[in-house]
Amino acid sequence: MPSPHRPVSIPATTSTGIPIQVRRSARRKRTVNAVFRDGVALISIPAHFSAAQEAEWVRRMVARLEERAAGVPDPETSENELMQRAAELSRTYLAGRARPQSVRWVSNQNSRWGSATPGRGTIRLSDKLQGMPEWVIDYVLLHELAHLLVPSHGPAFWRLLESYPQTETAKAFLSGAAFASARGLKGEMGED
Repeated sequence: MPSPHRPVSIPATTSTGIPIQVRRSARRKRTVNAVFRDGVALISIPAHFSAAQEAEWVRRMVARLEERAAGVPDPETSENELMQRAAELSRTYLAGRARPQSVRWVSNQNSRWGSATPGRGTIRLSDKLQGMPEWVIDYVLLHELAHLLVPSHGPAFWRLLESYPQTETAKAFLSGAAFASARGLKGEMGED
């Protein structure tokens, strides 16, 4: 832990020179997220973190990003983060009723963004979601949490998702992503 007499140093770039941007969020309570987005290593942390906590988490998350970019998987950490996020979403939107036994990324899910097995309490998210906006991943995770409570897509199921403010936007985003993927569209698109 840094000395209280020395200023806390937060790196400005990754070891490969990619700029680091830290985003504090009052909505985040405990979770930390890191993604490469638009040429920046974006680290999202709770707003209440001290400067020392920020520095520590930035270093940790940049190391994880660099390991992922180098192809070094960290499945245990990833699954722990998904379980924490699932618990937070369940508390916030489902009164804590959905309690998965496991949540994990999978690479063999090509026709669905996520799936749940209510009898076993397991949730699998397609690794194709990685790099998408956090609110989209949250929607898919919440969708699968709701399936632990209501297996079908009937009215009772959709009522569980009504309180998530990004439901319709996330569904539209995923429809657009599926459309683009099915047509082999890649890269950035402009309006010109």
